[in-house]
Amino acid sequence: ADAVHALFPEFPLPGEVVEPEFGAASNHVWEAEHVSLGHFLSMLHTQRILDTSLDAMGRHRNGDTTVFEMARQAALSSKVAFPLPGEAPLGGVIQVTLTSPNLMDWLHAATWHKGRDSVPRSLDDERSMAKDGEASTWV
Repeated sequence: ADAVHALFPEFPLPGEVVEPEFGAASNHVWEAEHVSLGHFLSMLHTQRILDTSLDAMGRHRNGDTTVFEMARQAALSSKVAFPLPGEAPLGGVIQVTLTSPNLMDWLHAATWHKGRDSVPRSLDDERSMAKDGEASTWV
């Protein structure tokens, strides 16, 4: 619950939350609509991981929906970290599903930065992160 609130402070949590303990993992599914993403997006800008965010958040998109994961332990430290595909980071993950009309336009706008004026980016372009999570090298 603390990790979710570190990323999305306005996320409405259920009344009783059982936190994971050593040797006893927990798995919760919490759903909410119209949760503000402002704090989360601000974290992406502060950490300067906007291109990585575009790739990670858009990797599993299907129409107006996308699904992505973030490391729970990083969130507890008020950081955003997107695990590489197939990795199971210590502490588990927070899986986020976003659904919105014009999702692609929103992803591009939410992760835009001034550097894209000189080096434009889009999902699945030649500068995108490889499917295995490896960085693309370009100059």
